[in-house]
Amino acid sequence: MMTTDTQRPRPGAAILRTALRRNIGAMIAGTVLMGLYQAAETAFPIALGLIVEHTMQDRSLGSLGVSIGSLAVIITTVSLSWRFGMRVLQKANTTEAHRWRVQVAACGLQPVARDVDGLKSGEILTIATEDADQTADIIEVVPLLVSSLVAVVVAAVALSLADIRLGLLVIVGTVGILSILAVMSQRIGSSTQEQQAKVARAGAKVADLIIGLRPLHGFGGNHAAFGSYRRVSTDAKRQAITVARVNGAYAGTALALNAVLAAAVSLTAGWLAFGGQISIGELVMAVGLAQFIMEPLKMFSEMPKYVMIARASAERMALVLSASPVTVPGPERPAPGGDLEVDGVRHGTLRGLKFTVAAGEFVAIAPYQPRAAADLVAVLAVNAAPPAYEGVVRLGGQELADLSVEAVREHMLVNPYDAEIFGGTLRTNIDPSGGSRTLPEAVEASMLTDVVALHRDGLDYAVRDRGANLSGGQRQRLSLARALAADTDVLVLHNPTTAVDAVTEQLIARNIAKLRRGRTTLVITSSPALLDAADRVLVLDEGVITAEDTHRNLLAGDEEYCLAVAR
Repeated sequence: MMTTDTQRPRPGAAILRTALRRNIGAMIAGTVLMGLYQAAETAFPIALGLIVEHTMQDRSLGSLGVSIGSLAVIITTVSLSWRFGMRVLQKANTTEAHRWRVQVAACGLQPVARDVDGLKSGEILTIATEDADQTADIIEVVPLLVSSLVAVVVAAVALSLADIRLGLLVIVGTVGILSILAVMSQRIGSSTQEQQAKVARAGAKVADLIIGLRPLHGFGGNHAAFGSYRRVSTDAKRQAITVARVNGAYAGTALALNAVLAAAVSLTAGWLAFGGQISIGELVMAVGLAQFIMEPLKMFSEMPKYVMIARASAERMALVLSASPVTVPGPERPAPGGDLEVDGVRHGTLRGLKFTVAAGEFVAIAPYQPRAAADLVAVLAVNAAPPAYEGVVRLGGQELADLSVEAVREHMLVNPYDAEIFGGTLRTNIDPSGGSRTLPEAVEASMLTDVVALHRDGLDYAVRDRGANLSGGQRQRLSLARALAADTDVLVLHNPTTAVDAVTEQLIARNIAKLRRGRTTLVITSSPALLDAADRVLVLDEGVITAEDTHRNLLAGDEEYCLAVAR
């Protein structure tokens, strides 16, 4: 049971091919326009040479007018083709980056996490942003590469018409430059991939620190945590400097080689003109082309670097997109209002755990070890998929392995003790979809009414990210209200009242029992109030159920239970 995504694995090369295939139309249009731009730019020095060759010899006003008109057409073509060509390519680039961002984010937000080789959420965030953008750059790189080649070919042909040696010099020089830079680009690709990985790890580290900032301050661990982050960030900084050094060497080498080629063309043309082998007009053309060809050569020589960067980013995206599903989703759906059965589950500290919660029953589990409670919650929430544990969990008579995750989520809600609070309002946190029919009852049952009454905006009171402007108890009650407002057939609550006072806890316990009457409810807690409100209590000790009775009977006859739940 897992995501419905059944796409085949995508290695980096396949991701790049997919991006190119999806944007073939835009790339063809962009290539034509950018090729026209490069051809027109290259035609400018050719036109100047022809003007010198013919117009100045005729000294005709009409010839001069035609020449000026021709230059105006060339300049207009350069301007318009660049503007519309880049517009087409950048739109395709932006759209493709959006597609990959959404796809990576969808994988990261799936109900059951994929096996992503230990990547943390912060690393996936970097992959979904920077790597997605750099992968989509291939949409611009290929047309610019082709258009730069057009400029080099046009220049080589024009120079060959003047003298074959000039054309061969451009062709041989370009091949030599690209051969040298292709070798250097390999280093850029590997260095960039390593840098992205280290930056992602630093991002994941700071995300973890922000989430745990309050507890860190509480036991004085913030300085040690900051030192840990500083080490990771320093490592990322060193790698970034290495990448910058490699990029600088690459850019400097490319510029120097391009300048050497341009100088070689200019000097060769001057030598040929001095010997009378080419005319003055052809010399002007050759010198002009030697200057104009610098830009397409520079662009042409930079393309291998961008190709390697795009490939490195695509390989990192493939870590997420090609990760195997934890398990395959089942096609079945549970019966509405059904029971919950855990049969012989072994996972973590659970040792063949068995119990049943009948449909409509309110059952509490008193765990003597917090780890066992966390392991049980992971199983019920499908954070640990069926292949990750032994035994069977049945929901509405159907095994979890036979159910789709979406069906499980619709039928059973597992609310962890550390449920997330989102930026927005109280209302959007309680009822994100806006379709809850029990929102007022949920607010009242969770005792969130005093928080609502405290603010002029009521339920529309603005909540900061992670509930930063709410107290711990208010955040917990807000999370509980959201769970109750979902009104699912089966509700599992894990320590829902640890941050509230005893009086409020008593009221919440009674309200939950009243609101959930006739609905299946399981509360994993050591709260006496919630244990007392339950129909029966199961004692979870050393991974198995060791006792079962009402809370009051257990208090009267089980000393260990009294010690575990007494406050």
